[in-house]
Amino acid sequence: MTTSRNGASPAPDSAVTTGISNKGLRVGSIGMIGAVVIGISTIAPAYTLTGALGPTVSAVGFQVPAIILVGFIPMLLVALGYRELNSRMPDAGTSFTWAARAFGPWVGWMAGWGLVAATVIVLSNLAGIAVDFLFLLIAQISGNPEIAEITRIVPVNVAVCLLFMLLATIVSYRDLQTTQRLQYGLVGFQILVLLVFAGAAVVEMMNGNAFDASPVQASWFNPFEVDSFSAFAAGLSLSIFIFWGWDVILTMNEETKDPDKTPGRAATVTVFLIVALYLLIAVALLMFAGNGTGELGLGNEDIQENVFFHLSGPILGPLAFLVSLAVLTSSASSLQATFVGPARTLLAMAHYDALPRKFAKVSPRFFTPGYATIVSAIVASAFYAIMRVLSENVLTDTITALGAMICFYYGLTAFACVWYFRKQWFDSVRNVFLTLLAPLVGGVILAVLFVTTLIDSASPDYGSGSQIGGVGLVFVITVVIIVVGVVLMIAQRIASPAFFRGETLGREAPASARRRRAI
Repeated sequence: MTTSRNGASPAPDSAVTTGISNKGLRVGSIGMIGAVVIGISTIAPAYTLTGALGPTVSAVGFQVPAIILVGFIPMLLVALGYRELNSRMPDAGTSFTWAARAFGPWVGWMAGWGLVAATVIVLSNLAGIAVDFLFLLIAQISGNPEIAEITRIVPVNVAVCLLFMLLATIVSYRDLQTTQRLQYGLVGFQILVLLVFAGAAVVEMMNGNAFDASPVQASWFNPFEVDSFSAFAAGLSLSIFIFWGWDVILTMNEETKDPDKTPGRAATVTVFLIVALYLLIAVALLMFAGNGTGELGLGNEDIQENVFFHLSGPILGPLAFLVSLAVLTSSASSLQATFVGPARTLLAMAHYDALPRKFAKVSPRFFTPGYATIVSAIVASAFYAIMRVLSENVLTDTITALGAMICFYYGLTAFACVWYFRKQWFDSVRNVFLTLLAPLVGGVILAVLFVTTLIDSASPDYGSGSQIGGVGLVFVITVVIIVVGVVLMIAQRIASPAFFRGETLGREAPASARRRRAI
């Protein structure tokens, strides 16, 4: 078994007697149900759909249900690969650690960077949605619609966003039990409201009160009805974004009960629950509003950035504030839960000397990566403030850029699974599917999506239409993030070369090969 630079055995061995992993995290804190709840909270279905449903309709029209199902396929395939890697190497670094052990330190570092960068983007987006729905909720309760427009005042918007970020950081700094207890009520509430919202939309349509009544058709579930491959890729990238977040469960693997099995099972259960919820809501809102460009049509650019913001009133009437409260709690709770992933990835990277040692600091009171959590919050806050100034449609552009970064690091991790288990592919039928076919197909799909999105997003008309020097803002964001990662990686190589020499986290031979040598 690989040892850390200080000679300590990796979790869970050392945790058996001390209750603390070799990275300083408290083991056995989270069970199966708690992991699923935190996973759903990080995905944040209410927040995710209100920001992504409109752009997805813009890309693929009525075929949103088909795109959701197709987007579910690579997520499921990659999740199966993640589960195999986690069962062999439970480590808080997940993508970083696994890619480093499969392909070496350079690829591992970039996989870790992709995860951290994607999470920083979504943290800023979550805070932005929370701000919008805070003012909408106040406007609905007070009966003064003008209050909802306060969110468009940039200085006020940014200031409230930073306040949300601060509160989420304080909670995330505490132990995972605090996170788990907080999430039970918040997740339950948002799912209940979403089910009521979807049901009400269907009832309004059946009663003849829909804005653009659109009965369900089989073509909605046919991905071949999408006009072009570029539109299909754009929609699929957004679809992948709406599933993103389940892997946070695996970053907690050193802190869960039965770390070899619980995280993988919880991630798979989470993905299945989410796809069912998404299909129900997407179909219901298409039935009510259609995909046209009218006042409430899902094809209307004016409502696409925040669909629930505009449809909750027409569908629920005086109870519309419940949707606003659900999205507010969804984004706020996810904002807090999402800190789990990047903080633990940064902790693991520092543990293996891939980042400065400061990031490996663990709170002596809460046994959480306190320094990494604070740095994540500061960077996410700065990113949101800059993006809000650069783009009026900051949420749409960051969601699209996030989809590209998800494809980047998920794809790398899927290929890491394939390569790491290469000596075991044909040991059994199970291995053929779980260590070769599933992660390989998932990784190829994500790689194609990443390249297609990168090429298409260079157009100034892509996404919201925001641009810098005639180049689409989504392309600029994605390329800058990757380039910054490469620069930071080279700087760390110069400052602390041990990791890049394979001295702190070396590549491992597949288990079957190690067993043969031992025999």
